[in-house]
Amino acid sequence: MIKKLNLNDIEIANKVLELQMASYRIEAEIIGFYDIPPLKDTIESLEACDEVFYGYHVNEVLAGIVSFKIIENVLDIHRLAVHPQFFRMGVANKLINFIEGLENNINKIVVCTGKENLPAVNLYLKNGYKKTKDIEISKDIYITEFTKVL
Repeated sequence: MIKKLNLNDIEIANKVLELQMASYRIEAEIIGFYDIPPLKDTIESLEACDEVFYGYHVNEVLAGIVSFKIIENVLDIHRLAVHPQFFRMGVANKLINFIEGLENNINKIVVCTGKENLPAVNLYLKNGYKKTKDIEISKDIYITEFTKVL
């Protein structure tokens, strides 16, 4: 089940932070870069980020999250994270499909992931996203931006 998350609820914010840390540590290992912004988050920074959060639950356990902002009919995915216990169970795919249908005034979606994070890269390509550019964020460390026109 997918439901909107209220990060002003400390219990929910803690669950989101715990899931995010577990997931992004795996990405950091894959891309060899441990300075990923979500790994620096705190409860306070999550509450202040001004993103809309949704969570995917399996038997009342938070298995995945997605967060985004909408600016001028563009939905910008800021986070898509799945707890490692729920990898390869279609959670990320379900979250992507959910947010793609959430707002009817959206005409484009943008998302970035580590260039070397092949599971995430393949997820976006499989869902019809097109690679738009690589961005160097540190010496020899790149993120890839993907877009999907709706």
